[in-house]
Amino acid sequence: MRIKIYRPLGIYEIGHRDNQEDSICPSVGKASSAERVFVLCDGMGGHEHGEVASQTVSTAIYDYIHAHWPDDDKVDDRLIYDAINAAYEALDAKDSHSVKKMGTTLTLVVLHGGGCTAAHIGDSRIYHLRTAERRLLYRSRDHSLVTDLFLSGEIAYEEMATSPKRNVITKAMLPGEDNRVRPDIVHIGHLQKDDYLYLCSDGMLEQMDDSQLVDLLCAQDSDETKRQRLMEATTANGDNHSAHLIHIQEVIMDEHETVVDDEGTARCNFLNIRPVEVEDKAVEDNQEPTTVTQENRPDLTRKKDSSWMWLLLLAVMVATFLYVMMNKG
Repeated sequence: MRIKIYRPLGIYEIGHRDNQEDSICPSVGKASSAERVFVLCDGMGGHEHGEVASQTVSTAIYDYIHAHWPDDDKVDDRLIYDAINAAYEALDAKDSHSVKKMGTTLTLVVLHGGGCTAAHIGDSRIYHLRTAERRLLYRSRDHSLVTDLFLSGEIAYEEMATSPKRNVITKAMLPGEDNRVRPDIVHIGHLQKDDYLYLCSDGMLEQMDDSQLVDLLCAQDSDETKRQRLMEATTANGDNHSAHLIHIQEVIMDEHETVVDDEGTARCNFLNIRPVEVEDKAVEDNQEPTTVTQENRPDLTRKKDSSWMWLLLLAVMVATFLYVMMNKG
């Protein structure tokens, strides 16, 4: 498999913060269409802590994968784990043992002869979007407290975006840990022409939900215009916000070639665990599909309750009829 991409674009904004704790590799403006490794980290721990963690991890992973690129051009999961372990070693070496421990999230995308391998730790996200179908195929599942609360049934899906606990993450890369956090890994084997891969820190998402992201990336604009629109939409965001925008130009597969693809079933794909969406009637009528949001989602609960009411009414009518007939006898 050969994956060709247009020149990738990056975003690296400090936001309304005193320091930049995000880190991306390659840096903004340095990536060419030949690039195959993309890393984005969002550090935590304050000045001289979060930025050290994110820069250390992103650089270590990026350099390790390039230095150990396989001869057959196919990256396996072992290389991903080894690169992350190398980043942990580098992080341990930078540990200041201060009370306020540094740490970082991780998102990683590698394009190779076997497809695309994506890995993440924390709440920075990876998206796979298909413009031909105007829909998301993959959104990494946040390692966050609100995600756990949603999965346990303690909060509703809609409450995740507004919960005061939405910034609390449950997994991160930290130095000096005996039990190092392992990443969620997904294999995206069936990329298509004009698909997008989008990596971003949570700061990019303060004013933008999934449906808005789909609309923006599916617009008939150039990639640079889309990058500018993403930056305009995040101008007021308080947090650091960074991103990689990767546009698939062409995918060439040899005859009878097979690839690993588990994004449609992976539990780390948040689309597989959020409330089931109901197809819009426009799709059935071969019209332009629309994204079903919480606001326009059909009220399935009300429909189900209504059905039980009709059954109950029918049962009452039958019972009344039998009672009358028995009394006549």
